[in-house]
Amino acid sequence: MHSSNKTELKKLVLRISGAHPEKCMKCGKCSAACPAFDEMEIHPHKFAQMVLDERVEELATSKGIYKCMSCFACLERCPRDVKPAKIAEAARAVYLRQQGASYMKQDEIPSKLDDEIPGQALMSAMRKYNK
Repeated sequence: MHSSNKTELKKLVLRISGAHPEKCMKCGKCSAACPAFDEMEIHPHKFAQMVLDERVEELATSKGIYKCMSCFACLERCPRDVKPAKIAEAARAVYLRQQGASYMKQDEIPSKLDDEIPGQALMSAMRKYNK
């Protein structure tokens, strides 16, 4: 991806999320509070740095980030108000918007289901990505 596109993605994620990734001191409290930590290959304490490094597409396409339940435990634990869950939600939204108007077709849903994903995460995703 072209550098200016990466910069625009970063700006968009920051605008949508209202997050402050530059405040992150990498203490790991957000990751320690995350109930989905074991399911993620990129953990909440890394979200801020990935956005700062303009690696939004990599973050948004990681499989683990979709295991986030949007419980906001990371927001509660963060001593610097970085808002890692809001960064994750914004990265997913920006990436999905790039895919076009049809995010997911109804017949694709059964292939996405996983017995290990909490129902809360599924309902949250349907609310966020439905028009």
